[in-house]
Amino acid sequence: MARARRAQLVSVVILATAICASAEVRKEFRFTVGPKSVISVTNQYGPISVKPGVGNQVIVTAVLHSDQVEIDRTQSGSRVDILTHLLSETNADTGRVDYEVSVPADASVTLRSSTGLLHAEGLHGDVTLEGSQANVEVRDISNAHVHVRTLNGSVTLNNISNGHVEVTSVSGDVVLNSVNGPLVQVNSTSGKILYEGDFGRSGEYMLTSHSGDIEACAPTDASFDVTARSVRGKVENDFLLEPKHTPFVVKAGSAFAGTMNKAASSVRLFSFSGKIHLKKR
Repeated sequence: MARARRAQLVSVVILATAICASAEVRKEFRFTVGPKSVISVTNQYGPISVKPGVGNQVIVTAVLHSDQVEIDRTQSGSRVDILTHLLSETNADTGRVDYEVSVPADASVTLRSSTGLLHAEGLHGDVTLEGSQANVEVRDISNAHVHVRTLNGSVTLNNISNGHVEVTSVSGDVVLNSVNGPLVQVNSTSGKILYEGDFGRSGEYMLTSHSGDIEACAPTDASFDVTARSVRGKVENDFLLEPKHTPFVVKAGSAFAGTMNKAASSVRLFSFSGKIHLKKR
């Protein structure tokens, strides 16, 4: 009797797996665009990955995980909009769509998803990524704006050169590796902020967290003017800075300020209750 029940259970699992697999549908859409195209992909559940393609083609590959979703697509000149359309009440499994998109390298891209990884790489057009629980990865972007907004998804930026970077997160951790440009600004409520790089040769770097820790790691030949302050947390500095005047009283353990080498870039590190540490690399 027990053996029969186990066999029946196995049959049900196999049948459910087969039904799920058969419900997956792969679709591909192609668009021809001009220079400086604008591409938008909005998803409810599931990842979106964007990479540079060849020529003036936008190629969208979508894997639909059930028949409860469909893909809406519109093109107006060099603007392409892709939207996941939920046909009925769905969840993160039945409403999931996985996107892989290739675009011209100079395209401006906007990606939105509630859950799933948002990934962009190799572009030199502006990139905007928005999600609630979605994690965000951006790498190998140059000469462009990079705007990221999340609630509790983590954010990782790698090798962003000459970028105008703005990151806003409520509770997700933010990691920046080799990120430089005229403006690098990160605001977090409770997430940690980690910066590792040389702060470029000119630019404004502002890392702010209400209760999360901030750690900035730079080489000894970095050139910057730094001000760091935590109202209720502690601050640590590993560099031998030239002192400078500040609009507030510099209290040991809660604030420091000074310049390093030629002070080419401006660095501002602020937290209300988190710990701040400026480290040598």
